Amino acid sequence: MAEIDTRQRILDAAESLFTEHGFDATTLRQITGAAEVNLAAVNYHFGSKEELIREVFRRRLTWLNQQRLQELDRLEAEAGGAPLKPSRILEVFFGVALKMAADSKGGGRTFMRLLGRTYTKPSEFVRGFLAEEYAAVLARFKAALIKALPGVPQEEILWRFHFMMGAMSYAMSGTDALHIVAKHALDDGDAEALYARLMSFMLGGLRAPLPMLPAGSAKRPRIKKAA
Repeated sequence: MAEIDTRQRILDAAESLFTEHGFDATTLRQITGAAEVNLAAVNYHFGSKEELIREVFRRRLTWLNQQRLQELDRLEAEAGGAPLKPSRILEVFFGVALKMAADSKGGGRTFMRLLGRTYTKPSEFVRGFLAEEYAAVLARFKAALIKALPGVPQEEILWRFHFMMGAMSYAMSGTDALHIVAKHALDDGDAEALYARLMSFMLGGLRAPLPMLPAGSAKRPRIKKAA
């Protein structure tokens, strides 16, 4: 139990410091100080800073992606092979993450801020690691969207999913930019309101007419509002 407690304290401290300062600027000395352990404990449980970073992500990201896949499995089983509504697909993929971000007591909010900031400024090491962690879940959700929107070119679906990932990451990484676009600080503490605003925004983007591409690009049909 003592070893488990020590390991959790190190992970909690690293998660908080990585969120606040970034991976490169956070030292093992800062982490050991915040966790109230010695460097030998970090080496014993993780071996290196890179492995510690991996474990910070794995302990919550594994659960998050499992929940997404379980919910998608449930919806597809209920549909009996029929295409799902795009809105249901987005609610599962992004909704699970946003609900996790509302968990301020269990560390979910801190982790999702870290994840959001990592998406916007990933290092080569973290980018590769996250690509591996997300490979299976992204493949399933992309396939579900492609099946749900048969009249929309796959390329456009992938672009829109990419834009939606960016919107979620930006929203979860913090709301500092709100002070640039608004004279007075906007209330960012209401998790339900953030969920409603972000889902409305992303569904609007998914349903939007297809773009008028530059000359030479094939003309494509307008997206159906099937969500």
